[in-house]
Amino acid sequence: LEEITAKPFQDTGNILKQGYLEKRSREHSFFGSEWQKRWCVLNRRTFYYYANEKSKQPKGTFSIEHYDARLASHLRKDSRKRCCFELICPGKRTYEFTAPSPAEAEDWVDQIQFLLKDLSSLTIPYDEEDEEEPYNDVDSSDSVNTTSHNTTLNQDEPNIKMEEDDIYEVLPGKQPKQQ
Repeated sequence: LEEITAKPFQDTGNILKQGYLEKRSREHSFFGSEWQKRWCVLNRRTFYYYANEKSKQPKGTFSIEHYDARLASHLRKDSRKRCCFELICPGKRTYEFTAPSPAEAEDWVDQIQFLLKDLSSLTIPYDEEDEEEPYNDVDSSDSVNTTSHNTTLNQDEPNIKMEEDDIYEVLPGKQPKQQ
């Protein structure tokens, strides 16, 4: 029987990955640890990190859009260097993490890269081979033909006269009621 852990925030429907990672602090002091254990949650667009899995308020959050995720063994010199990855974006802060294992680091990178591809594909790519005439119900080339076709139909029945304000068609053999 698996233990169900408490979900740390309200938007739990879109969680794609969560777990403990060590996050390199931006400003580490001489006495403080350079790497801090954080409960990390990845949803479709946002990366959250908490003090622990029961925390209600995140210590930090950032949109992963425009970031790139990659393994980064240069971040550590110890035995855990193969467990490191980073999220980088030109002009924005770089986030550096250490996963519990090399496989876990790869999984985080894969999940983030998958999401980034998904985010960039929200704009449907234009492919000239699949080019079709765009649908336009207002100004299409068919509208000219439709107009001339309707004119032709009306010319076939020259005996029918319609008043300008009358929106109803007068059928042959029936006369409109006069008021």
